[in-house]
Amino acid sequence: MLLIDGAYGEGGGQIVRTAVALSVLTKQPIKITNIRANRPIPGLRPQHYTALSCIQRICEAEVEGLSVHSTSLTFTPHDIKPGTYSFDIGTAGSMTLVFQAILLSAFHSTKPLTLKLRGGTDVRWAPSWDYFASVFLPLISRIGIKTEPQLIKRGYYPTGGGEAVLTIHPVDKLISLHTEESQNFTDMYGIIHCANLPDHISMRMKHAAIRIAMKHNLRSTIQINSVSSSSSGTGITVWSASGPTILGSTVLGEKTISAEVVGETAVNQLLQEINSGATIDEYAIDQILPYLVLAPKGSVCLIREISNHTKTNMWLIKQFLDIDFEVTPQQTAMRIVIK
Repeated sequence: MLLIDGAYGEGGGQIVRTAVALSVLTKQPIKITNIRANRPIPGLRPQHYTALSCIQRICEAEVEGLSVHSTSLTFTPHDIKPGTYSFDIGTAGSMTLVFQAILLSAFHSTKPLTLKLRGGTDVRWAPSWDYFASVFLPLISRIGIKTEPQLIKRGYYPTGGGEAVLTIHPVDKLISLHTEESQNFTDMYGIIHCANLPDHISMRMKHAAIRIAMKHNLRSTIQINSVSSSSSGTGITVWSASGPTILGSTVLGEKTISAEVVGETAVNQLLQEINSGATIDEYAIDQILPYLVLAPKGSVCLIREISNHTKTNMWLIKQFLDIDFEVTPQQTAMRIVIK
């Protein structure tokens, strides 16, 4: 049984979700200790519990220690059982993080698998729904992953109540990704979502985002989605595609931050990635790395910087797979090659 220290490196829920997903993929039983040990509230949170419960169910795994607040977990996987599954996180916990964990576990299933989730679609410390659907999923589709996402309802902190569906299609073989040449990004797309707030907030956010993009010669297309939800919320996701890659950025609205600052910050973050010469943005690399190592060796990309999340993910992946990462500094970015 493989022993994983849940407090290693960044030490967050990412270790738990990715470790369990890789356990299913490699059919390797694992024990995770010190789960989120350095967090203000240690142990599994509801969104982690939901992700692991769903993975347990779809592969009929044998699990010990699966409960909210648990700091130790033993997981023995079996074969994936295709079908349709429904889960309710029960809070505003991130649905996108749950989807990501299950997708990594189940893309090699023999038949399609459909997941229906209820929880938070746009919450702090997690990919927004629009980043998930418009940046992450298109990126991994270039590696061969086939999915169908459907947003039914937005869910915000504190009540959640969002609903979404993800269908995962079987994949026989992944494709290596070669994005070692800086791209020319000319167009920016975006989605602003707004629930139970005055219309002027989303309009001010849009105008601020477009103004910054124009200054840097980015053509902009931004749509506003006014939605109904049990809690108030707003935010913006912007992205730009060129050649084989997509760069993205997300900022959620907060009571203490003006709509203009939210819009400007999202575009400035995207421009920071573009100007660095990156071909995968700082947030996407954490999420896409497991797929790159499961594809034929030789995938290469450029990233602006290697975060603690990325370093932790590299360490974790190497616990399961005979793989290595060649990291070479470039002028304004880091070059990563899967070896």
